[in-house]
Amino acid sequence: MPHVIAASGLSLSFGGVKAVDDMSIQLRRGEFLGLIGPNGAGKTTLFNMLAGTYKADAGCILINGVDASRGRASARIGMGLGRTFQIPRPFPHMTVIENVLTGAQNQAAETILANFLRIGKVAAQERAAIDKAKGILNFLKLDHLMHEPARVLSGGQRKLLELARVLMADPSVILLDEPAAGVNPALLGFIIDRVRDLNARGTSILLIEHNMDMVARLCHRVVVMVGGRYLTEGSPQAVAANPAVIHAYLGVAAQ
Repeated sequence: MPHVIAASGLSLSFGGVKAVDDMSIQLRRGEFLGLIGPNGAGKTTLFNMLAGTYKADAGCILINGVDASRGRASARIGMGLGRTFQIPRPFPHMTVIENVLTGAQNQAAETILANFLRIGKVAAQERAAIDKAKGILNFLKLDHLMHEPARVLSGGQRKLLELARVLMADPSVILLDEPAAGVNPALLGFIIDRVRDLNARGTSILLIEHNMDMVARLCHRVVVMVGGRYLTEGSPQAVAANPAVIHAYLGVAAQ
């Protein structure tokens, strides 16, 4: 099965401390892959490297077969990669639908001349983008809030809003950073259903998550990081029973 992400030998240091050390990870097309590890394992740093926020000191990143090792984060969106953040930061005074529309790509209105010379195309693209945003908000059950300012949303609804913005770019792969953090159980069940649906439609997903129940319910395979390095991988059940993983989390040997 082809890889949508193939990263090898990734390393990154901050002030002489290696946050990620010779880490390799592959995400197969259509796969739902979990990335777990204790606090400080380097998971979010690795995400930031894959997304282009951080540049690796060493290593190679291929996205859909294209070398993205030195490309900017904005270029990776064009390669089909989208990512969410553990703490969403919407534009609080913009409406929900306006926030979603910021994720639209390759709009003619982004160039000044098009607003004067290609008015019809600009208007048609704007209508299409609004229709698409409404469809995404309906899928995520935020459509009843589309004209409300984003500041009124709960923490869980902000996570959904961030996912909606990502979906506007039609990503083939999504990096999800702790979507369960700070979310009430009822809304968490809905988020699980929606991301499972996205994966069933063909979107490849790489998930960082501390909620092991969510990992077990969603992920086909799990990779474990400890101390910035690869530890092991396998099914959620096999990883949860692995003595090395138990020791990494608890600091004690399994009985």
